[in-house]
Amino acid sequence: MINILSIVISVLLVILAFLAVSSKTLSKSIVYLSALSMLSVLGFVVMKAPDVAVTEAVIGSGLVTALFVFTLLSSRKVVK
Repeated sequence: MINILSIVISVLLVILAFLAVSSKTLSKSIVYLSALSMLSVLGFVVMKAPDVAVTEAVIGSGLVTALFVFTLLSSRKVVK
């Protein structure tokens, strides 16, 4: 069961990474990167690495996504 779950998570990670890179808008790319990070947290939990999962959840999903969103919002204010 865990092997099937690992394969499904791996395939979804590759799909989300491709969508994040090939997205036309920055906001969609940020959403895809955030989903990619949260899915990697799930992958780390399946691999029984909860300390890495917590670190990825806090830094990768939380701080980096917030930084990207604030940067995107501030750049839109400068352009307009």
